[in-house]
Amino acid sequence: MARALNRALRDALADDPSVHLLGEDIGTLGGVFRVTDGLAAEFGDERCTDTPLAEAGILGTATGMAMYGLRPVVEMQFDAFAYPAFEQLVSHVARMRNRTRGAMPLPLTVRIPYGGGIGGVEHHSDSSEAYYMATPGLHVMTPATVADAYGLLRQAIASDDPVVFLEPKRLYWAKGELEPDVPPGGQAVVRRPGTSATLLCYGPAVPVCLAAAESEAARERGWDLAVVDLRTLVPFDDETVCAEVRRTGRAVVVHEAAGFAGPGAEIAARVTERCFHHLAAPVARVTGFDIPYPPPLLERHHLPDANRVLAAVAGLQWED
Repeated sequence: MARALNRALRDALADDPSVHLLGEDIGTLGGVFRVTDGLAAEFGDERCTDTPLAEAGILGTATGMAMYGLRPVVEMQFDAFAYPAFEQLVSHVARMRNRTRGAMPLPLTVRIPYGGGIGGVEHHSDSSEAYYMATPGLHVMTPATVADAYGLLRQAIASDDPVVFLEPKRLYWAKGELEPDVPPGGQAVVRRPGTSATLLCYGPAVPVCLAAAESEAARERGWDLAVVDLRTLVPFDDETVCAEVRRTGRAVVVHEAAGFAGPGAEIAARVTERCFHHLAAPVARVTGFDIPYPPPLLERHHLPDANRVLAAVAGLQWED
């Protein structure tokens, strides 16, 4: 996945001279996860620029660049490092098109490595997607496959609206094939068809749900579990999600972020409102716990795994 993201950035830089990369250590070092490896050498420091350790300044600069017609792509080195820049997102980036009555688009992409699973210390493993989802004016994308990493990032950079592009850190080393075309942002994809219940997930939770659906335990219980990869959290694909839930009659939402007021709360509410008469049980959630992200040695207890997903499925009021 890291190489696919690198390829997407390289191709965007080559295809469009208005694309510029900004971030901490993205130049000579190539980024902490080497996603920008070799790009400064190929395109120069002016288009792949190392910045000071000042996230509010990075995003504020990028906002001005976008207002003047460039397409900046910002890297926030780790998820929680982006918090100092959050005011820029809320007060300026998300509001600019509305503030100018549509006259000024803001083609700005904010890349944020997020989530756990790598043994990161404090401020290095947050799942902060709910903050961005709750900010009107932002698009929020998160790939779970190599193909989507390339395709969705190219779409994000080409968009005239600001996109928060959440990259699951634990999937940087996942392998897969690049594909010439992927579905557009805003469209969910059924990664595994099923008839018993629907697992709704995104980003790092997708392989967890696939593992649960394809497990021996699921087969022993006679469960045929569908897995839907949301891919884009904003805009949300109600049509695909609800079609799958209506077909199976049961749903479980899975994500690493905290449960209280987390993404799953919104997703469960939307599904319930639109699918109530098709549901055989309340929509369940499997999430991270409502605590600050734990130290590395404890994160395995915090992160949803296949066993927790299957336990939620077992609670969906099955008839004996």
